[in-house]
This record gives sequence, structure tokens and C-alpha cells, in this order.
Amino acid sequence: MYYPKPCHSFIYLLLLTFLSVSPFTLLAQKVSKTKKAGTISFTKEVLTDEFIAEGVAVGDVNKDGKIDVLAGAYWFEAPIWKKHEITQPEKFYYDKGYSNAFVSHTMDVNQDGWLDFVRVGFPGKEVMWFENPKKKEGHWTAHIIHNTLGNESAGFFDVDGDGKLDLLGGNSTTGQMTWFKPSVSALNVTWQPIAISKEKSPGSEPFSHGLGVGDINKDGRQDVLIKEGWWEAPANPTQTDWTFHPANLGEACSQMYTYDFDEDGDQDVVSASAHALGIWWYEQVRNEQGTIQWNRHLISDKFTQTHGLSFTDINSDGHPDLVTGKRYFAHMGKDPGEFEPPVLYWFELKPGKTPTWIPHLIDDSSGVGVHVVTQDITQDKLTDIIVANKKGVFVFKQVRK
Repeated sequence: MYYPKPCHSFIYLLLLTFLSVSPFTLLAQKVSKTKKAGTISFTKEVLTDEFIAEGVAVGDVNKDGKIDVLAGAYWFEAPIWKKHEITQPEKFYYDKGYSNAFVSHTMDVNQDGWLDFVRVGFPGKEVMWFENPKKKEGHWTAHIIHNTLGNESAGFFDVDGDGKLDLLGGNSTTGQMTWFKPSVSALNVTWQPIAISKEKSPGSEPFSHGLGVGDINKDGRQDVLIKEGWWEAPANPTQTDWTFHPANLGEACSQMYTYDFDEDGDQDVVSASAHALGIWWYEQVRNEQGTIQWNRHLISDKFTQTHGLSFTDINSDGHPDLVTGKRYFAHMGKDPGEFEPPVLYWFELKPGKTPTWIPHLIDDSSGVGVHVVTQDITQDKLTDIIVANKKGVFVFKQVRK
């Protein structure tokens, strides 16, 4: 898809160059002014303006009752965001390449009562977990989960419906969509790979885009979605070679979610373009033969590169909203609209026969990475937003008036 660059591209390039050599510009705005979105606003906190990761995670690392932020080789201790090393840091440059930390998550992997850090590396590379040292000084012990994980939207989903998030992505060696579940014994932790697809399946390559889970056929099970179709979950989710249903669910996208947007009793799909332009919902309809088909509807084409998408209820009205933004300098200036402001938005869902999404600008100097974390980290029962990308690591705390 062709998307013309704005006429002010050169001005934006000069501005980005200035910011790259003036780190105090962002750091001086540790708490920025709030940006109104109806009755909701957000305060912006810059944890770092360094490029350390494209993904982020949250959790109470040190058991002090406060929610910390983890990104790349560091964790940031709440509430003043003191930086601690998890592993040996590396230097990354926003205009020259990528980091080794993409989608991230916290979970108590070894069931010792302390949150560990799970980090997906560069697409097609290893995925690792770092063992929480329980307040001891020094780097965390690193463990390999799998030597390769494909799909840039790979991440953490509740595949088996037990209320706990599992690791889901492509096995780049065999070309199979695979989910992993940790098993803990007295001696070690193993991650059982469960391949749900045949070899050389779509969505499993290192640079595939688009992945999610949801109950497409309303049988109470979590199906796995990619842009080329969906795998139907069997009664036993540890069964291999799930039935695949081909479908056209659009272009290369970020995370995918299911919801009955038009309130007609079936599950629709929402996705957002990873490197081009568009946020869409796909209406599930059935033809006279009962075959599922998908009608595409545009939600927004205000900005490009919506490489991270969260689906959560921002305004507490009972309907999940969308949180996304522009991934900053994803391909070092080679993508459509690359030099436009790295915005962050939430889209307020109004479901119904003709669903609508109301856009609310949160910020225009942050954007998203390869995913977005939405969680109440201030423990005030309001959903906050956490992102990491080539501009740094940011926390947006929700405020109600």
C-alpha cells in the first residue's frame, strides 16, 4: 500500500535529530501535563529516553507492594523508577537497527513466589526467562525457553483457558504454530512445546505479522487467529494439528482480538496494520451455506505503523477499547509516514449494529513498540498504559476528573 510522506518530512527529521542529541529535553518532562480525553486524562512519566527495548512488562519485582516496570536489560523500581540491571545491557541505536528485546511478560515461572521476566528476542531468535534473585544483588539467571520464536506478534495468551497466559508463536525451524507451557519439578523448569499446526504453516515465520486468540465458533474454547485464518481449538488443547480454517483477515498486522462489536451474537475480529495504514474490524457473517465470511470495516486511518494493539476497558463502561499508536522508527525511516509524530491513542468503543470508535489522543511524542501493556499499576482501579520503543520507556497514568 502506498502512503505518501508528508510535505513536512524534512522538518520532522530535523526535529528528531535535535531530540536525539538532547536527552534532557524528554527527561525534564518526567511528569508532563495531562492531555484530556473526555473525562479521562493521562500523566506521562519518562522512565528513560534510551532505546533499550521494543517491549515492556510490569509486576511487583521486589515484593514491596508497588508495581514495577521491566524492559530490555532493566527493571525500574516504582514509584521513582530507579533503574536496576537484570542482565548485561547492550547499546542500541534507534536509527541503525533493533534491540534484542521485543514482546515481554512477567510470571512466576518456577513457582517460588517471585515474579520472573520472560523476554521474546528479535523475531526468529531465542525466547528466554530471567529468574528473579529475590532481592539479591547481581544479574538475574537467564534460561532459554526455545531457540527460535517466529511471528512479530508472538506473545502471551491464555491458549488452554486455565486463566494463565501461555507463550504462543511460530517455531521458525519447523514452521509450526506452537504454544509453550512451563512445567515445574523439584529439579528444573521445562517448557513443553505443543504444535497446533502442520509444518510450514502461515503465521509461523520469523517476520510473520498478526496473532491472537478468541472463541470464533462459540464452542467455549480458545481458537488461534492469524491473518490467513484460524485454528479451531479441540476439546484437549494439548492435542496437536488443530483444524485450520482459511480466511482473509487482512494485511500484516499486530495483535488480533475477538469481540461481538455489532452485537449480533457472533465473534468479530479487530486488528491494526503493523507497518502500513489502517485499523479495522472484521464482521463475521455466514452465507446461505453457513460458511463463515469476513467483511472488513475501517476504524481509523489517522496514522501508520500500529504495531502494538491492546484491547482493554479504559473508561470503565464495560466495553473493551483499543489502545495503539505509531511504532517509532520501526525500519529506520523506510516505512510509510515514518517522520510523522509518534502518537499514542485510545479508541473508545460504542458497540451496536453499526459500532463506532471515538479517537482520543494521549500523547504525540512516544508511540508504541511491538505491543502495549494496559494495567492498573498505580492500584487506583484505573487502567494505565505502559510502552517501550526506540524513543524510550513510558508510563501513562490515568486520571479521572
